[in-house]
Amino acid sequence: MKYDVLQVLGAALFVIGGQGAIRQLVDYSNAGLLGWLPGGFAASITTYLVAVATGAVVAGWARGKAKAVGRRS
Repeated sequence: MKYDVLQVLGAALFVIGGQGAIRQLVDYSNAGLLGWLPGGFAASITTYLVAVATGAVVAGWARGKAKAVGRRS
């Protein structure tokens, strides 16, 4: 159960970060969820990309652990 929750959270972080990064690249003045973050475009795009990478790593790790304990095929 724990790995399922981590996999869902990782996937959600991946999707939110990816959506934010794409929106930021299309319209650089619209920081979206990270509009409050100081540093402008560079800070917000970096944060979105870190969210994408972190989400991918967490979801992948959780899936691997779930497979190891027999919850995934």
